[in-house]
Amino acid sequence: MSKRDYYDVLGVSRSSSAEEIKKAYRKLAIKFHPDKNPGDKEAEENFKEAAEAYDVLSNPEKKQRYDQFGHAGMGAGGGGAHGFSMDDIFSQFGDVFGDDGVFGSFFGGGGGGRSRRSVGSNIRIKIKLTLPEMKSGVEKTVKYRRMVQAEGVKYATCKQCNGSGAVRRVQNTFLGQMATNSPCPVCSGMGKIIESKPKDANEQGLISQEIETSIRIPGGVAEGMQLSMNGKGNYGPGGGAAGDLIVLVEGIPHDELTREDNNVVFHLWLSFTQATLGDSIEVPTLDGKVRIKIDPGTQPGKMLRLKGKGFPDLNGYGTGDQLVVLNVYVPTKVSSEEKAMLEKLNESDNFKPSAKEKSFFDKLKDLF
Repeated sequence: MSKRDYYDVLGVSRSSSAEEIKKAYRKLAIKFHPDKNPGDKEAEENFKEAAEAYDVLSNPEKKQRYDQFGHAGMGAGGGGAHGFSMDDIFSQFGDVFGDDGVFGSFFGGGGGGRSRRSVGSNIRIKIKLTLPEMKSGVEKTVKYRRMVQAEGVKYATCKQCNGSGAVRRVQNTFLGQMATNSPCPVCSGMGKIIESKPKDANEQGLISQEIETSIRIPGGVAEGMQLSMNGKGNYGPGGGAAGDLIVLVEGIPHDELTREDNNVVFHLWLSFTQATLGDSIEVPTLDGKVRIKIDPGTQPGKMLRLKGKGFPDLNGYGTGDQLVVLNVYVPTKVSSEEKAMLEKLNESDNFKPSAKEKSFFDKLKDLF
């Protein structure tokens, strides 16, 4: 089943401000919160769907990719909150509701009394693709290093919060006493601290490891596009969830073809006789060579269109074309025999523009 548009999920428009997006998510998070809807699978799915939408639309970088490429720009390896754990979603709540907000008192803090895992940082890599690979899509295997949990790390329960990850505070308000939960300052909300670790692990119990993973690049990607692979970044401390792997697409220049949006452009050079008499010529495309017909009397700058020979649109709005721009080569040197032939041809009215053609070319000249 295809995913719903993130803006529709939150009930906001594309021009909505960051605060309006946060407000819409806050409303849905309260409505579908698992503690408020125990055992309701549909509410849980709505809760996750809203978290997925907010995760993208609240992040300027992800939002820009989504606005440009839709769901295809969000993941070469899946993605979204339907791949989130509940802890990942609850980790958002400090930013959305505030650690000391009323939401915490209703639902026992960001995660209903759960300890909070720290999400790891994202990793960015570049991947170079040829134009044919960008058109058809390709699967690439990449190697990179990321921080993972070191073997042999031992944890102890945090004595400050007794493993809950939160400290409870009671405040006097004009409504009476109100209890709120906030992350434990000693363990940063994890509920545990490192008791011992291997020598090669850092202070968070993480170690650098080389990773080899396969990336599926969808057809239609463009240079500068970023793909996100959820959970392929650095792990967070204390068994925290991994961040994302951000893949930046770089294009490898083609020897003969260039790209303009979803179209492919090829400049074909004709001789004077080919343009005059016509011809049948093979031209390159991203799918191999095809033969095109050059009509007699072809003028310089004429453009032929090869339907469907361009790039597919990532959002499914058809496929671009290949544009063949026809140029006529004028020789810079001719032999005496060739010169005599040309001078004889120049005497013919067929080799001189008519008054109508002169007027047309003069108008073109005025435009430039």
